[in-house]
Amino acid sequence: MEYPTRLFELLPYQLEKFDLEVCLADKKDGEWQKHTTQEVIDICNRLSFGLLAKGIAPGEKVAIISENRTEWNFADIAIQQCAGIGVPMYPTISTDDYAYIFEHSETRLVFVANEDIYKRARAAVDRLPDDIPIYSFNKIDSVEHWSALLQEGSEEAKAEVENRKAGIAENDLATIIYTSGTTGRPKGVMLSHKNILSNSRAVAQRAGYEHGKDRVLSFLPLCHIFERTAIYFYFQLGLGIYYAESLETISANLQEIKPHGFNTVPRLIEKVYDKIMEKGYALSGAKKSLFFWAVNMGLTYDPDKNIGGFYNWKLKMARKLIFSKWQAALGGNIKHIIVGASAIQNRLKRVFWAADIKIMEGYGLTETSPGVCIGLPLAGQAKLDFVGPLLEGVDVKIAEDGEVLVKGPNVMQGYFKAPEKTAEVMTGDWFHTGDIGVLSSDNYLKITDRKKEMFKTSGGKYIAPQVIENKLKESIMIEQAMVIGENKKFPAGLLVLNMDAVNSWCERHGVDKNDSALLKNTSLVSKIEEEVSAANKNFGQWEQIKKFEIMEEAWGIDTGELTPTLKLKRRIIKQKYGDVIEKIYDV
Repeated sequence: MEYPTRLFELLPYQLEKFDLEVCLADKKDGEWQKHTTQEVIDICNRLSFGLLAKGIAPGEKVAIISENRTEWNFADIAIQQCAGIGVPMYPTISTDDYAYIFEHSETRLVFVANEDIYKRARAAVDRLPDDIPIYSFNKIDSVEHWSALLQEGSEEAKAEVENRKAGIAENDLATIIYTSGTTGRPKGVMLSHKNILSNSRAVAQRAGYEHGKDRVLSFLPLCHIFERTAIYFYFQLGLGIYYAESLETISANLQEIKPHGFNTVPRLIEKVYDKIMEKGYALSGAKKSLFFWAVNMGLTYDPDKNIGGFYNWKLKMARKLIFSKWQAALGGNIKHIIVGASAIQNRLKRVFWAADIKIMEGYGLTETSPGVCIGLPLAGQAKLDFVGPLLEGVDVKIAEDGEVLVKGPNVMQGYFKAPEKTAEVMTGDWFHTGDIGVLSSDNYLKITDRKKEMFKTSGGKYIAPQVIENKLKESIMIEQAMVIGENKKFPAGLLVLNMDAVNSWCERHGVDKNDSALLKNTSLVSKIEEEVSAANKNFGQWEQIKKFEIMEEAWGIDTGELTPTLKLKRRIIKQKYGDVIEKIYDV
């Protein structure tokens, strides 16, 4: 079988090439439920027949609102095989957003995971003029279970599905993904089979997996294009996919599955590193000295340079005595980790590479399916100061103002029902990313900031907040940071502290960690001042944080300060903490 040109062909391709014993697996009632490639194909076919019986016509939209689980994939493939258009949605968004997307996309049927999502989806549907049938993956009283759609399929139904599949071209629309956005209503990004397949194939060329044998753990939301494109290239490479039970069980699932890789976002790597450092601070004597000797050496590691025989010997010892425990905590088999959705701190890439855990940073957007570039897991070609080299078939040029423009088979067809918004981001075939970056002579891309997030102080100096925020977050004490100061005399910071690290620091320094006024404790504030001063040394005088305020509550998705991909909703944060910002600049 030739390489697929439509997404639903990936499973038959896998069956012919690998015929896996474990194609998809998740936990039900505490036990791993595993499905062979053939079983997955059979279930998807039966669900296609059911969707056909429900009257889903070519081009009609079907929504999926669920955490990661095998049923998500069953629905996704079944919708495609009926020539339907999948509309994945975040389980965490509001009822108001559900209602908007249902109406805007003209959704005809909805799959939901559980009772909580069902209630919100039902409330959203009740606002609309026409009813939309809802099927649940979990069993819920008085709600149709998804299995009710499964049919063996008559000869007529089988022929109809085959006819629809045959009529689907690679440039036909496969999905509409509504971007979470940091402001305003979400936009529906239209992606074709070719958009996504070109990208999944290009990323698969970079991954160092053993085809047909390795396995991966998946926990990033499937409704986001990052993990969804990854699932398709896992299908292509014949990798067994195991879905983590939840974000809270990732550590346990890593030990159970012992995967060869996974995708994640920088925040999780930051948390892993912070936890490791907390354990290091808790050591004493020679063990503590050995731990920080290894970490400090790792922070200067460069896989593209041969620093010398003595350094290499020390690194070998560090990997054996210290870093081997980091590997074990991730299951012991990790070949590489792909990190995306936002920028990762360069020092984290260095120290994890030193630990022989290769972090491949990726960059892209929903509109680019998503990959534009991704790092190489090869010493000598890592170039950790950059994201990575461009993917096959993708072109990039840097505009006069520094904006990254992208062209290639991965670039979206446009925004659904929004030609004017599409025109705003397209110049011919070139997509305007809104990011500022640098492209090296050998096509390695570096992203420096978001164009819309850069601002000027009242003195006319440009500030790139993301660079400063990432440097602040290098402190184990600082979990979240937002730089402010547009049209003000100087930049300032809103800081959320890492309370695990704070509590550990309090224990070491005799400070009462249970004090209700802990965040105002003069010793703690002085410590944070030291951390901010250390970060400031990396920037020009005009860029340095002159004042900061410590936030009492962490920013989250549910509380509205973060998007589902953990990006700052800067406008919302500024509104929410307007009085705090006014206090900072009240001089």
